[in-house]
Amino acid sequence: MRPVSRFISHKCAAIAVEWGVVDIARSISGVALVEFAFALPVLLMMMVGMFVFGIALHDYLAVTNAAEAGAFQLVVSRGDNTPWTDTTNAVYAAAPTLPKSRLTVDITVNGTAYSSDATCLTALNSAMGAPASVKVSYPCSAQVLHISYLQNCTLTATPSGRIQ
Repeated sequence: MRPVSRFISHKCAAIAVEWGVVDIARSISGVALVEFAFALPVLLMMMVGMFVFGIALHDYLAVTNAAEAGAFQLVVSRGDNTPWTDTTNAVYAAAPTLPKSRLTVDITVNGTAYSSDATCLTALNSAMGAPASVKVSYPCSAQVLHISYLQNCTLTATPSGRIQ
């Protein structure tokens, strides 16, 4: 007979074997593994959820930064020949991690939306000091294992400024 512990005397070891304490200690040795097997999927889902949330937060910051860069470019483009093109290019350059095909850029000068260089140039030249804004939209997808948790989610930023 081996002692249960080196700190327990032989007489205590005999009593522990007689009462079945040693058998109980041996029978619960795999409990930690079973508990870990139950907890692992929950922990993994939490980690994946944090990862997906981090991606969504990154996309939101990229959209906001791109919209601010576009608004700055627009308000200083009064003397430029291609203000609409320069503004959209500034938006795309400020968000290199987002695909251009999924970004939507809306340019507004003094409350009117413009979608070409000629009309935007005319509006900018006649509206010094008027408000101008750039709205950037990007569809977000919080998808884990082909399950979408945020359906019809769109990240949007609309900074504005006064035309210089």
